[in-house]
Amino acid sequence: VVIMEVQGLKSLAPNRIVYCTMEVEGGQKLQTDQAEASKPTWGTQGDFTTTHPLPAVKVKLFTESTGVLALEDKELGRVVLHPTPNSPKQSELHKMTLTKACPDHDLKIKLAIRMDKPQNMKHCGYLWAFGKNVWKRWKKRFFVLVQVSQYTFAMCSYREKKSEPQELLQLDGYTVDYTDPQPGLDGGRAFFNAVKEGDTVIFASDDEQDRILWVQAMYRATGQSHKPVPPTQVQKLNSKGGASAQMDAPISQFYADRAQKHGMDEFISANPCSFDHASLFEMVQRLTLDHRLNDTFCCLGWFSPGQVFVLDEYCARNGVRGCHRHLCYLRDLLERAESGAIIDPTLLHYSFAFCASHVHGNRPDGLSTVKVDEKERFEDIKERLRVILENQIVNFRYCFPFGRPEGALKATLSLLERVLMKDIVTPVPQEEVKGVIRKCLEQAAQLNYERIKEYAKIEVEKGQKDQKDPENVGRLVTPAKKLEETIRLAELVIEVLQQNQEHHAEAAVTSSGDQSAFAWWTDLMVEHAENFLGLYAVDMDAALEIQSPESWDSFPLFQLLNDFLRTDYHLCNGKFHKHLQDLYAPLVVRYVDLMESSIAQSIHKGFERESWEPVKSLTSNLPNVNLPNVNLQIPKVPNLPVPVAGLSVNLPQMPSFSTPSWMAAIYDSDNGSGTSEDLFWKLDALQTFIRDLHWPEEEFAKHLESRMKLMSSNMIENCVKRTRMAFESKLTKSSKTTDFRISPTICTMFNVMVDAKDQSAKLCAMEMGQEKQLHSQIDELIEESVKDMIQLLVAKFVAILEGVLAKISRYDEGTLFSSFLSFTVKAASKYVDVPKPGMDVADGYVTFVRHSQDMLRDKVNEEVYIERLFDQWYTATMNLLGTWLTERMDQQLHVYQLKILIRITKKKYRDFRLQGVLDSTLNSKMYDTVRNRLTVEEATASVREGGMQGISMKDSDEEDEEDD
Repeated sequence: VVIMEVQGLKSLAPNRIVYCTMEVEGGQKLQTDQAEASKPTWGTQGDFTTTHPLPAVKVKLFTESTGVLALEDKELGRVVLHPTPNSPKQSELHKMTLTKACPDHDLKIKLAIRMDKPQNMKHCGYLWAFGKNVWKRWKKRFFVLVQVSQYTFAMCSYREKKSEPQELLQLDGYTVDYTDPQPGLDGGRAFFNAVKEGDTVIFASDDEQDRILWVQAMYRATGQSHKPVPPTQVQKLNSKGGASAQMDAPISQFYADRAQKHGMDEFISANPCSFDHASLFEMVQRLTLDHRLNDTFCCLGWFSPGQVFVLDEYCARNGVRGCHRHLCYLRDLLERAESGAIIDPTLLHYSFAFCASHVHGNRPDGLSTVKVDEKERFEDIKERLRVILENQIVNFRYCFPFGRPEGALKATLSLLERVLMKDIVTPVPQEEVKGVIRKCLEQAAQLNYERIKEYAKIEVEKGQKDQKDPENVGRLVTPAKKLEETIRLAELVIEVLQQNQEHHAEAAVTSSGDQSAFAWWTDLMVEHAENFLGLYAVDMDAALEIQSPESWDSFPLFQLLNDFLRTDYHLCNGKFHKHLQDLYAPLVVRYVDLMESSIAQSIHKGFERESWEPVKSLTSNLPNVNLPNVNLQIPKVPNLPVPVAGLSVNLPQMPSFSTPSWMAAIYDSDNGSGTSEDLFWKLDALQTFIRDLHWPEEEFAKHLESRMKLMSSNMIENCVKRTRMAFESKLTKSSKTTDFRISPTICTMFNVMVDAKDQSAKLCAMEMGQEKQLHSQIDELIEESVKDMIQLLVAKFVAILEGVLAKISRYDEGTLFSSFLSFTVKAASKYVDVPKPGMDVADGYVTFVRHSQDMLRDKVNEEVYIERLFDQWYTATMNLLGTWLTERMDQQLHVYQLKILIRITKKKYRDFRLQGVLDSTLNSKMYDTVRNRLTVEEATASVREGGMQGISMKDSDEEDEEDD
């Protein structure tokens, strides 16, 4: 119920509050929102459920009482409606019945009522009715056609606000039809009746359309064979040549005329015993099946319940034998199956079992008879059924696509087992059934492979047509083209095997999950898969034989097939899988041999030409090699362009690619040399390629892994030794004065060691149970080499400091050179401003130290090596200063020597502290000795010379802002 608005409300003040209530008799009451009397509109919907076919709906209009003592609101008007499911659904105006409190005379309310029928209410409305046993008075009543059960219907009459029918008529056995107006019955315009032996009920409606709807509904409810025809159609059929219609002709006369016209009266009056009902039933059943199979995928050969009822009735009335019926049914089904229609094997199983029980005399009810011709027909049908079932198993991918219909393949196997039985009780040996199906699956393997080869060929021809290749080019099959076609065929083979496993392996499992139904089916499917792969192996071997021995483009084929086979429990290390391994094992070994020789050669040539300049990114120098046209993930194999001595073959080539994601993570911050970075990348790419092969045979896989780790160990060892030799050579050729600068090449050599250590942990690690056993000799070699490099560099720094100390040794007390220098400086200082002698020596050394520290800190990637170097550097140079001062213990230092040493000591202490050298190293005993000696010498010089010109040891622990 939807309340829209109230019209004609004029007596109330505009601001007065009004609202409506609505209820269904005997149910709950609902209320609308409040609205002002000037605009009484709502649009409020109320939903009710009732058991009354003729409910009473009450809608009332209220206004709020303004009185202080008023307990209830004031009712202005009401309307009571009796809707039916046939009532109009749109909103309508209804005049309200007014109360004394409402002075308005023309008060209307706009409502919309929709009444939904329950499912068992098939039709309803007002009818006139008269019968012998029910509705004995001719009067107008409200009728409902009720479906009591699946096949039972009743006409019920109801009164208003009642949930139980007043009277009812069960329609079983009645026939409904249009009828002529009945004399003596006033009321109703269009008549129809329901007739049963000994009883007639006459109905009448107020219009023709309502009568047609009632007759159609009752016709569907009675299930009668006679279909009523409206009199309007009767009149059209009877009118001829434009003549006026015979309005007064009775309905019964029309049906009699039509039966005579079509010759049906001859059959109606014929003697049923004079017909051959077996042949007639055979024809009826065949025509019924043809009609039913118009929707093949829906019915699968099954009759509808109505068709089964008719055929059962025909057999029961006319004595058609059940064995004859099912033999004809089986024959018709087999004919349809042979022509390509999909027939449910369960249906074939039922009919076959029924006929077999008659032929072999083993009916459950103990009554079984069979005619000689039926037995002969059964043997013929049995052989035809066996041939069809075997053909369906051969074509199981096409007869049961994607395992559909569900369970059909399992039912086919079960039916074949039943057909192979000699009689109905003796089971056929499982080996015999298994042998028949094995033979079918062998043929299926051949058929399926031919189908996918044909499909692949069509794809190739379509691709050539799309590319508009000339005809002569399309016919030319190169090894690369043949390999590409073989890889595409491998993809199709894998797809077929995966579909078989996913959609057809269910035949070995019953509906309850019991896997013992056809326990041998899985074994036969494995044999089928091996036969299928064996056919592919012939084409694969032929394609690989024509490949060049220097070509490595066939590895994607191995990866594709192996990745599928190794994950399949039944096919892993099977016949085809082992053949694949035997085919590729020599190729992998030869590939690794060539790669090892090529990498070794590239190391030798690379280090001979190495400039030791840092390489920020290797990918900018990667070679660009054209790929074979294979739409697969090509293995990541490095390109090694350097020829191997004594071999005239093309080395394995790396695919052309943009910078791969896995490379950026490894080499993002490397500053190693070109040769070392190239080496580490090649070793990693080679190991990744071998690892991605996922070699299934465990022993050979371990051999490959061990060889890869050993190769990496040898290569990295060679790289470390060459780097160590180059480092020593570089330092030997460099300057020994304070002009020496740490070049980026020296830092690059340190970074090579850092990279070597990092890569050895990954490239040389062997999986041993849960632990990773590293090649300890590589780690020891790297540590020894780094230790030697640090010692060589520290020795270089010490040698430079020795050079500085040698320069200031000329000022030693008691030497002629010292006296001469002192006199010259003093004499010159009287006339000109002479700069501080010796400060350029100290400044040069300090600058050298700071530059070296900054370069090492900035360029070398390993913090541990830097800290170790700085510790040894500081300790060695401080020991040298202490030794130099100890040698002059009995001598007083020259003032210029003192100034230089103070400056060097102060700057060294501060700089190394800023670089993170620990206090325990900085404040060593030797430093304390040097500091104390220089402090004493400073005090002595201050007394003797009259001052140190601002140079002092007092602020050795602070920033010397003046010098900065």
